[in-house]
Amino acid sequence: MAASLPGAAWGSTLLVDAGFPGGNIVVDKIEGDAVFLRPDLRGTTTDWFYWYFRVREAGGRTLTFRFPRDVIGVRGPGLSLDSGRTWQWLGAQSVVENSVSYYFPIGSPEVRFSVGMPYVEENLREFLARNAGNPHLRPDVLCKSEQGRNVELLHAGRLDGKPTYRILLTARHHACEMMASYAIEGLIEGITANDGTGAWFKKYAEVLVVPFMDKDGVEAGDQGKNRAPHDHNRDYSTKDPSIYASVRALREYLPRWAQPGLDFALDIHDPVLRTGSNEQLAFIGSPFPENWARVEDFCSILESIQQGPLPYSVKNNMPYGQLWNVDYSYNDFDSWAVKLQGEPVTTTLELPYSNVAGQPVTAESAGVFGRSLAVALSLYLQRDRPRTANTP
Repeated sequence: MAASLPGAAWGSTLLVDAGFPGGNIVVDKIEGDAVFLRPDLRGTTTDWFYWYFRVREAGGRTLTFRFPRDVIGVRGPGLSLDSGRTWQWLGAQSVVENSVSYYFPIGSPEVRFSVGMPYVEENLREFLARNAGNPHLRPDVLCKSEQGRNVELLHAGRLDGKPTYRILLTARHHACEMMASYAIEGLIEGITANDGTGAWFKKYAEVLVVPFMDKDGVEAGDQGKNRAPHDHNRDYSTKDPSIYASVRALREYLPRWAQPGLDFALDIHDPVLRTGSNEQLAFIGSPFPENWARVEDFCSILESIQQGPLPYSVKNNMPYGQLWNVDYSYNDFDSWAVKLQGEPVTTTLELPYSNVAGQPVTAESAGVFGRSLAVALSLYLQRDRPRTANTP
């Protein structure tokens, strides 16, 4: 039986669909053991590559999933056998041209596949539940999204309202860039750890975290990148009001919270798929020379202390004027944050979806890198932005 349905199709008892948080697929037809499908580009002005679907009632069969173009990363698709709670890479050997084949064991109730390792509100809830007893991590709500969801806001570090330093972390301005969320988890773990870095943050710094800037897009499974009429990361114009509730709320809340000034703002993204220049961890430069010089100072510290499997080198950064970084919009997060009171160090990090210099990007490896970011933040602020400390 063939079907042409957005997000679901049946063949005998086989079900292929995207009817869950973060799901995204269009199934064009099923012919025997071949499933023809493609990313759902709803709301997107350009072609993009995010997809996430599940397969049920396929036990004992080998299915081949055929895409019309290259939307599979260098490690093959992400694979989950527990409804999206944990993930592994299926591997490059599973891919032939634009197709993926997989044998479904008899009795397997559900298998999920994705271009990456999706991270949605349920994952954040599990993370917060694991840290529910931590007095240095406080969940809050920034605002309601357009569709009525809570846009989460997290406070970490020193939470008595008297920090010496104030730091802003954001992710998922583009809904599909899920690997950034695992780095955010690692950052929070580093900030609240029972070690020297955690002790410094608990004594000196409050960190504000917005884990899902495009919350509706994350839950709906949207691409998010190049959303019409513009995406969340192009909603910071000084000439026009922001059209998204989360951006409006952050622009209103942050200056009040960050009195007398913000010290550091970091926005984490994932780049495009399968290009050599984007298989490195890279900070992206802006056309503000003084700010970029301070970013590179921070990066030098990060390179010197970084631990874990994902290698980082300052030489892989992308200063303004190189490669694709030549057309600055002046209406993105960086251009807004860099002008906030306190002259904060402001930058964007690109964390690849699946591969960094030959090493796999996973929930664990991205989290370890996030903890290195926390260490580097504490060392940089102590060295380059010394201030008189408030006494707890």
